[in-house]
Amino acid sequence: MGGGREAALEALTACRRLDAWSDASLKTASRGLDRREAALAARLTYGVLQNRALLDFYLDACCAQPFGQLEPMIRDVLRLGGCQILYMDRVPDSAAVDESVELVKKKRRQRAAGLVNAVLRRLSREKERLPAIPAEDRAAYLALRWSHPRWLVERLLALLGEEETEALLALHNGSVPTAIQRNPLRCGREELVERVTVSGGTLEAHPWMPDCWLLRGGGDLEAMPAFQEGLFQVQDAAARAAVLAAGPRPGDRVLDVCAAPGGKAFAAAMEMGDKGEITACDIHRHKLALIEKGARRLGLRCIRAELADGRQTREEWREAFDLVLCDVPCSGLGIIRKKPDIRYKDPAALAGLPAVQGAILDNASRYVRPGGVLLYATCTVLPEENEGVTAAFLEKRRAFQKEPFTLPGPAGETEGSLTLWPQRHGTDGFYICKMRKL
Repeated sequence: MGGGREAALEALTACRRLDAWSDASLKTASRGLDRREAALAARLTYGVLQNRALLDFYLDACCAQPFGQLEPMIRDVLRLGGCQILYMDRVPDSAAVDESVELVKKKRRQRAAGLVNAVLRRLSREKERLPAIPAEDRAAYLALRWSHPRWLVERLLALLGEEETEALLALHNGSVPTAIQRNPLRCGREELVERVTVSGGTLEAHPWMPDCWLLRGGGDLEAMPAFQEGLFQVQDAAARAAVLAAGPRPGDRVLDVCAAPGGKAFAAAMEMGDKGEITACDIHRHKLALIEKGARRLGLRCIRAELADGRQTREEWREAFDLVLCDVPCSGLGIIRKKPDIRYKDPAALAGLPAVQGAILDNASRYVRPGGVLLYATCTVLPEENEGVTAAFLEKRRAFQKEPFTLPGPAGETEGSLTLWPQRHGTDGFYICKMRKL
């Protein structure tokens, strides 16, 4: 087994060759590493993904031949070395250079060792006087400075203006603590803090979401006894806000049409005191096991996992539920700070999402009893996946209307829908729309 640098290279290679997600690739590549090397692999992988365009810009300036013409694996090694030189103060430049050279040799690219050595040594010598980023075109400047695709930067500029856009892009490239929710059925607040602290983690109360905590340290979260015993679940304040907006009550019949891996179903069950009935669905059979495993870990007995396609009507469910949750498949552009590779999605592939989202919402509305609640949510910030979908639905389904809801903290009172933004609310980017059937 190699060290953290080799694991990072393997993860980046999987992302490039297999179009795999970085978190899953990193978990596989880091298997067997000790805590220190696993942490190095994670920091390097995410550091490269967060800063790839800017790293390429600087590496190209230090390379005798066009950087883009190098073999993909050599480019990845140079990015890893550049990340250490430019963004990791605790790694000596000499170590970053030497380890990168050894890495290409280990991958049987001995002929590239001299190039890697020369480029990274030059980057180290000149890192205090690197070329300036052209600033005349503001969208191009922000896209390169923060390593985001131009099309996304242009959309954000139109939605937010330059100041907020840059604040959001900067957050996307920063580190973010893990947000967790206490399981009130298993422990009190003091016990949760004590148990996490014993495992080497530190907890800080979320600034405005009750029973939400920001977790730092502690190593492998899933190996933490407090996690294994179901004292908490990993869930951002934005996802918890969606459940609070929906307002599940003890005894309710709840349907989560796109539930896996189950976070909102679990949060709803906790709000209900595990009293009632929650049907948690997914279109993929293997994901039902994730829901069942999570419910067992948290001690939630009111949840039943079921195979279902959110676009296909189940007649036996028609008007059978007090609350229907629709956290639909989306572009995921609200969680770039946690999954940096989302920024590199092909925008053409996103064009068909609103039609799928609208079909799921329309079908799910059939399951809401008269007087019941339909909640639509996404982890994206694009209006065409959010307001566009719900506005089209409400125009078509006049039996539903938006219902105002109030959330804690800066979210406050709403008229029935809300977009949460990282730079405004300190959460994931998230859209919530609450509708009631008349």
